Amino acid sequence: MDNVRFGVIGLGNMGGYHVAHFDQVENATLTAVADTNPARLAQHASRQDIKTFERWEDMVASGLVDAVLIATPHYSHVPIAEAAFANGLHVLCEKPIAVSVKAARHLNAVAAKHPNLKFGVMLNLRTTPMYIKLRELIAAGELGEIRRITWIVTDIFRTYAYYASGGWRATWSGEGGGVLINQCPHTLDLIQWITGMRPGRVIATVAIGKMHPIEVEDDVSAILEYPNGAVGHFITNTAESPGTNRLEIAGDRGRIIAEKNKITFTRTRQDVQEVNRTSQETFAQIETWDIDVPFDRTTEGSHWAITRNFVNAILHDEPLIAPGTDGMYSLELGNAMLMSGVKQTPVDLPVDGDAYDRLLLDLAKQYGGRKSLAADAVATTDFSKSFKK
Repeated sequence: MDNVRFGVIGLGNMGGYHVAHFDQVENATLTAVADTNPARLAQHASRQDIKTFERWEDMVASGLVDAVLIATPHYSHVPIAEAAFANGLHVLCEKPIAVSVKAARHLNAVAAKHPNLKFGVMLNLRTTPMYIKLRELIAAGELGEIRRITWIVTDIFRTYAYYASGGWRATWSGEGGGVLINQCPHTLDLIQWITGMRPGRVIATVAIGKMHPIEVEDDVSAILEYPNGAVGHFITNTAESPGTNRLEIAGDRGRIIAEKNKITFTRTRQDVQEVNRTSQETFAQIETWDIDVPFDRTTEGSHWAITRNFVNAILHDEPLIAPGTDGMYSLELGNAMLMSGVKQTPVDLPVDGDAYDRLLLDLAKQYGGRKSLAADAVATTDFSKSFKK
């Protein structure tokens, strides 16, 4: 094989984006699309090179594709991927790979039974030069042992109109959650991928429908406890403007701040903990050097870097930048935050998958059907007075 035939399943926001830019992927050809919406399929009906399918099941069984790119609502990711593997197809899945960690573990187990097939997840921020450089610095030991990780991610402002743009959005039955499963999978992945560390316990506060008339969470603050004693903080919401996207990582050799496509490394001349243990000074001052860390600012991370890597993995066995199995880690962290916040108790990792599935059912019963948004009413209705938690 010297060219990979792709089928895109789901032609909504992300699926439509992938289809429109598929010509940027070398050694790959878009040969099929699938969607339950006839209007979306009609946009491709005149193209002789693309076969349209109303049922994804027919696409994966058609023999017209070697790989699928899944961009459907979250709950359908697992059954589609499982069927694709069963039909001998490579799978590239939009984030998240599943709604619950139990489902993600199941999908990873299915993928393991097909070692000849590639499984990737669209964690495209792993291709961003700034985050790549951060990971390299930490892996090389430049920061020493990590003591604190703080990420404020509030530059993801979303309006009522956004949540009204799809009936499945901002619902437990359709999306499986809010900001944690929609906007934050990338940062929840990066906080682990960059540092090489996974927390052992999470303590969080979660607000459901705090700033939008929706039935899922839109405001989260979490504390992460790590096995080495380090502490993490993760703060996010979808109603703050101007927002912040600032990552701070403090270690025994200083502090790194990543913000606005810039890395500032305040390097300590001495090991902080060594000074802490041995200095006879009561108010010791450690000499520091401020370093503007260079990295390639001429390029940006992209979805296409992930797709091209996925194609090269199929054709040349190139290592995957974002293996599908990695998608479980960010999902599990988000599950832990939601469970902790709702139950108001610390949650240990690995998360109890059965307990989380029960929580989703409880949330659907308690809040399901309370989404007050409709696309044709957003512009004229004051939902803030009518919606009650």
